[in-house]
Amino acid sequence: MTQMTLTFDAVSEATPGPKWAARWARSWPSYEAWFIARGGDNGPSRTDCRTAIERYMPELTTVYDRLVAVAGGSDRAARFLSTWCPPTYLGGCSLAAIASKKHVRLVRNYDLSPELNEGLLLRTQWLGRPVMGMVEFLWGLSDGINDAGLSVALAYGGRSETGVGFGITTIVRYVLETCNTVDDALAVLDRVPSHMAYNLVLADASGRTASVEMAPGGGMTKMPLAVATNHQGGAPAADRPTFTRTFERRSHLEKLQIKPRKLNRQFLKAPLLQDRYEQGFGTLFTAEYDPKALTLGLTLNGERWDQALDNFTEGQRVVNYANNSGLAQSIDAPYGDVDWSKAASVDWTRVAQDYADGKGQNISAYFPHADTGTQRFA
Repeated sequence: MTQMTLTFDAVSEATPGPKWAARWARSWPSYEAWFIARGGDNGPSRTDCRTAIERYMPELTTVYDRLVAVAGGSDRAARFLSTWCPPTYLGGCSLAAIASKKHVRLVRNYDLSPELNEGLLLRTQWLGRPVMGMVEFLWGLSDGINDAGLSVALAYGGRSETGVGFGITTIVRYVLETCNTVDDALAVLDRVPSHMAYNLVLADASGRTASVEMAPGGGMTKMPLAVATNHQGGAPAADRPTFTRTFERRSHLEKLQIKPRKLNRQFLKAPLLQDRYEQGFGTLFTAEYDPKALTLGLTLNGERWDQALDNFTEGQRVVNYANNSGLAQSIDAPYGDVDWSKAASVDWTRVAQDYADGKGQNISAYFPHADTGTQRFA
C-alpha cells in the first residue's frame, strides 16, 4: 500500500558539515541503488565530471569538492554529486510568476508520490550569499530564492530523451548561487547544458519574470508567458500527457488574469492541485516565493509554513496526504524517520501506459522485481 505521509525538514547550515553529512548518510543508500540500477556506473568518469563543473560552473568547484569529501570521497559519490550526464528521472509540476508595480510572486506545485520526494528545505551560504530552497539530489534545488530576490522553479519538460549536460537541479542551484537578476540567470541558462528537457520559471525583485524551455544537451528557448507545466512547444509529443494533465493545467495558467498576491490561491485548487497520491501524482507542496520580501510560504496539504531568508527557523512537519483535514503536524526533532528508499524503484513508463489504458493501480503495485528498470523523480 502506498505510504501516504511525508516528513519535511527545514535545515540551516552555512557550509556543508554535520547536518548535510547526516542527510547524506540517510539518503545515499537509496540514491546509490538508483544510480547503479539506471546505469550510472557506465557514465562519465570522475575526472570528466569534475572537469565539466570546472568548465560550466567554475564557482561551484570548491563546493562540489567539499561535498564529495563530506560524502566520503568515493568514486561513485563524486560522479553522482556532479550530476553530469546522470540517469533519467521524471516528474510533474505547475509553475507561474506574476508581477505588478508593488508585488511579485513565483508559485509552484510539486506533483509526485509522497514516497518519492526528499522533503528537505535547506538554507545555505555555500558561496557566501544566503540561498534557500527545496532540495533534490542532496544539493540541487527544484525551486529556491537567493538574497538578491532571484527566484527559480523547474518543471519536467515532458520527454525522456537525454543529451550531454547537467541534472537540472544542479543548474538551478548554480543560478541561485551566482546570479542576481532574471537577465543574469538567462545568460547562464543559455550556456549551461541540461541533460533532459526542462521548463523553468523565474522572477526577481525588480518585477522581471521569464519562462524558458531547456532542451536535452543544450539550448534554451524563451517563452512568451511566465508559466510552465510538463510539455514543450515545437518538440516531440509529451510523455504521458493524459496522466499528468499537462495541457489542462497549462491552459488554466495561460488564462489567469489576477494580482500577484492572489496567485497562490490558484495552485491550491483544481485543476492545478492534484490528489492522485496513490497513482503517484499528487501535490506534495505548494511553494510561494516573494522576491521582494525574500520569503517562502510552503503549503503542505492545506497548512501554511512560512520561512524568511533572513529569519529562517529550523523545524519539521509530518504531512498525512490521506488526511483530508489538511493538517501538517509540527515536530521539534531535527530529522524524520521517513523511508523514501522506494524512490529508486518505480517504473513510470508502465504507470503512464496503464493509466492511459484505464488500468491505473495503487502506486505500490509498480515497485519492480530485481530485473525491472527504475526511474527517479524531478
